[in-house]
Amino acid sequence: MSTRSLKNAGSDGDAHAWANPITKENLGDRAYLALREALMGGQLKPGEKLRLRPMSKRFGISATPMREAFLRLVSLDALALDARGTAMVPELTRAELIEIRNIRLDLEGRAAAAAAVNAPEAQIDALEAMHAQLSRAFEAGDHAQAIDLNTQFHLHLCRAGGMPILLEIVENLWVRCGPLLSHLYDGGNPFRDVHPHVTVIEGLRARDPDVTQRAICHDIEHGGQGLLRHAKAEAEAGARSAAR
Repeated sequence: MSTRSLKNAGSDGDAHAWANPITKENLGDRAYLALREALMGGQLKPGEKLRLRPMSKRFGISATPMREAFLRLVSLDALALDARGTAMVPELTRAELIEIRNIRLDLEGRAAAAAAVNAPEAQIDALEAMHAQLSRAFEAGDHAQAIDLNTQFHLHLCRAGGMPILLEIVENLWVRCGPLLSHLYDGGNPFRDVHPHVTVIEGLRARDPDVTQRAICHDIEHGGQGLLRHAKAEAEAGARSAAR
């Protein structure tokens, strides 16, 4: 067949009938996103094992896409593999937690300042509603819900900054530190007076980048003190156990 004939065949209406849109959801992606959300929201705890077959059954998928989801999270250091190849949630050291916190201070601070300039009123309203829900959940003793809403607040604020690359980096940091969030309220409410989220919202309403940035950095630095205390206590307990 000549080159001209090939071109004519390629222009035929049925020549590319095989190239139909793929509508079926990727099962590995679905499992990956669900695990990622659970890690970010503190629903999976440090040291928790995720066995392949039980998790596959829970998601209603085969072992292959489940394994793919695990390996994607291993590549982000959000999961680790033990000696038997079982996926597990890694334990962050205090030094790692401090490093993540310091990076978050920089990136989330930048996003907050940008949000004060760029965020539409609807996004600010959504943040205010999230914090109101968080406060109600905390007062009701539903710490799991409060922790999830706290995560949503921080990520929504970054999203409002209009910097998608920064948001992706921040999300990956939350995937790594999220499992420790179950200890966020171990010492009760870390803020006895005005919660920094309230000041963040005031800064956004006033379109004041400096106020908004300082408020979210105060939240990150002081709100996470309980996590650092927990990491230190775990390290000390591990050292005592090793010395026996």
